[in-house]
Amino acid sequence: MFLEVEHLSIRYPRTPSAAVDDVSLRLQPGDTITLFNGEGGEYTASLTAIEKKRAHAEPKTFSPREAELPYGLTLAQALPEGSKMDWIIEKAVELGATALQPLAAQRCVVRLSGERAEKKQAHWQGIIHAAAEQCGRNRLPHLAEVTDFKRWIAQSDLHRRILLSPRGEQPLSGWARHHPPQAVTLVVGPEGGFSEEEENLACAQGALMLSMGSRVLRTETAGLAALAALNAVWGEL
Repeated sequence: MFLEVEHLSIRYPRTPSAAVDDVSLRLQPGDTITLFNGEGGEYTASLTAIEKKRAHAEPKTFSPREAELPYGLTLAQALPEGSKMDWIIEKAVELGATALQPLAAQRCVVRLSGERAEKKQAHWQGIIHAAAEQCGRNRLPHLAEVTDFKRWIAQSDLHRRILLSPRGEQPLSGWARHHPPQAVTLVVGPEGGFSEEEENLACAQGALMLSMGSRVLRTETAGLAALAALNAVWGEL
């Protein structure tokens, strides 16, 4: 059986880039590569041919190796300004987030809809793909569509939702030390934070309001710090 490399992702060696165009610059037919399809496990394969737009490989062995957390972490991030979301998504994948939920909150400056939203969605999916290649994950985190915060928070969710806010009376790390590892959704506001109305609505829907300590973190810092904190307390880092 032979595989077209353009339909899989290459991890040889683990670098941020794995485009087929790069393969022709770095590898030769006969070289051993690692391939994964984002659904779990990875293949050791041998390159058999390299063309301008594609490469072919012969799979040799399959390994069920995984680099996933034993608990699911979803990052629900209100849309920040500029390219901050790119950074947040990339680092969230590296820190083990299993799902990403972009949110449109009251204080979001960025508004996405229609074709612009579709383009952003495709762009973010590419970032997820590249980040998984770089950090050695064989499963791609799920990327949900941008959703209005009020509509999203009203939905039933089996996972505990934790809203990060300076108004929280208990720090996230303190809460995590007294609770076993479990699937949670971390909810982070935009630059100006969630409005009081949104926070009250979230708590009314069962969300737990926690803080990140005595300092107010930027939107691009809060969610990533929270992911790292849970990893540390629950034994991954």
